[in-house]
Amino acid sequence: MSRPAHIAMVNIPAHGHVYPSLEVIRELVARGHRVSYLNDPSFAEQIESTGARLVPYDTTLPFLKGAVDPETSANVHGLILEDAKTMLPRLREAFQDDRPDLVLYDFMAYAGRVLADGWGVPAMAISPSMVAWDGFEQEMADRFQMARDALATEGYQERFAQWLLENGLESPDPFAYMLRPDRAIAVIPRVLQPKIDLVDPEVFSFVGPCLGPREHQGGWTRPEGAEKVLLISLGSAFTHQPGFYRECLKAFGDLPGWHVVLQVGKTTDLAELGDIPANVEVHRWVPQFAVLQEADAFVTHAGMGGCSEGLYCGLPMVAVPQAADQFANADRLVELGVGRRLDTADATAEALRSAVLELNGDPVVAARLAEISRDVRAGGSSAKAADVIEAALV
Repeated sequence: MSRPAHIAMVNIPAHGHVYPSLEVIRELVARGHRVSYLNDPSFAEQIESTGARLVPYDTTLPFLKGAVDPETSANVHGLILEDAKTMLPRLREAFQDDRPDLVLYDFMAYAGRVLADGWGVPAMAISPSMVAWDGFEQEMADRFQMARDALATEGYQERFAQWLLENGLESPDPFAYMLRPDRAIAVIPRVLQPKIDLVDPEVFSFVGPCLGPREHQGGWTRPEGAEKVLLISLGSAFTHQPGFYRECLKAFGDLPGWHVVLQVGKTTDLAELGDIPANVEVHRWVPQFAVLQEADAFVTHAGMGGCSEGLYCGLPMVAVPQAADQFANADRLVELGVGRRLDTADATAEALRSAVLELNGDPVVAARLAEISRDVRAGGSSAKAADVIEAALV
């Protein structure tokens, strides 16, 4: 670069979207670029730890207020559209007199793309999830149809199209506007991307998971004498599942040789869990990546971030998907031969215990995980991501 650039990063306030971007931003700042990162103030510590400047906005999304009901997850697109309408005026206010040279935006923070398209500024999406391939819409028609039907009752497509028109833009299909960026980096392992041979390399650059120490989260130490460590987490959004947690306690409580770390989220009443076995530590929040680096197995909701970190650490995973892309991610872990899928209703104590012990004791699974972990570690690089972003600035 002949000169440092001003880069705007636009994101929604969700852990699975913010965390994958942080090491990319840290690298850009280290290279001398000035990064302004728009997000809810609750993420100030994480964002400012990268050297970026927080541009605060008050979100209308429910993700920060506690657990989200998986049954209403089809309405997430409608919620995000309303949040984008709130976000866009704040973006214009923040950058009107300090226009960025490039707008980076999470693929669900499409107010960032609207801002860039309206101002004629280069834009690039960051995708912490699988990306669209040639024929994606046709192959995913059934799943898309469920979302489209749920949103049709709210007039989502019409409202989105009207919003674009009000901002001087046109798009025949809001889903295409969200899923078909002009240019993007995908911060996921290539092995978790379906049909990767059909993904347009001129649009999507796979830079892998860009993971760092996350010192601001604190660390975690494996207890002395623990032969095996198991992390159980349903992430940060769909966490109010006391019945599932009780099954986990039955499955792994006092299991010889195993130490269990159970994350239950903000809204679960700890009294609903009953007696906590001596080998289980229960937390509302844990430094997930720190625990996974010490763990031997992972029971996960199969969010893309958790799947990526699990593969990076070479862990067998039992996936209990809750919403969104988690079902497809769970199926992909099964296809790779490193995981089992148990839907919530089927996640009994017996099924959970059998799945974890069988996966953990299988040498074929261990060999496959070692191979994938090497590839994921070699393929993920914040430097690679920054190179792609800087190329868009030239």
